[in-house]
Amino acid sequence: MQPPRIGYPQRMRLVVAVCEVDYIGRLAAHLPMAPRLVMVKADGSVSVHADDRAYKPLNWMSPPCRIEEAPGVWRVVNKAGEELRIQLAEILHDSTHQLGVDPGLRKDGVEAHLQELLAAAPGVLGAGFSLIRREYPTAIGPVDLLCRDPSGGTAAVEVKRRGEIDGVEQLTRYLELLRRDPLLAPVSGVFAAQEIKPQARVLATDRGIRCVVLDYDALRGVHRDELTLF
Repeated sequence: MQPPRIGYPQRMRLVVAVCEVDYIGRLAAHLPMAPRLVMVKADGSVSVHADDRAYKPLNWMSPPCRIEEAPGVWRVVNKAGEELRIQLAEILHDSTHQLGVDPGLRKDGVEAHLQELLAAAPGVLGAGFSLIRREYPTAIGPVDLLCRDPSGGTAAVEVKRRGEIDGVEQLTRYLELLRRDPLLAPVSGVFAAQEIKPQARVLATDRGIRCVVLDYDALRGVHRDELTLF
């Protein structure tokens, strides 16, 4: 009989097997014999999946843990001594893959992209608007956009995906600083977002800040073909 192979994975490993699984620790759980996917990630985590439930595993062991692999059985043990024991009756598929470093999720329409699009088309904020600078520095952080308005004054623009009270407060602090600079005065405020909450709109209006709702698709030059009722 071969001794157990003990180690930590360096690659993603996918094993489709007929197996039963027991979790032995503070909580005990048992999965009876059935075909399942066992996923071993490079970070050392092990998860057991069925052919449903989207991404959620049936059972798993989070890293740090070690895998003791012997014929017909895997023991996945964490630092606390808890164990995920996988009894393998038949292996249907076994492959490893080097995925490398993931660049991470980039959400469509994030504030940085909205800011970039507005900088390229400041007229969306109002007729006659022109860009002075993106990320204009202040003592308490950069203003997203500093623009020239049609009257020749300066406009500080705060860009959000979702406009809430915190964003209005943030822009208010920027305006208090910028208005002390005689080279910029007069300075108005523009709160621009894809969605502006009613409370944020009320607060902005009370402080003399103009609200602009952004159409992200229009900024990107994307025209939807779907028919709508309104």
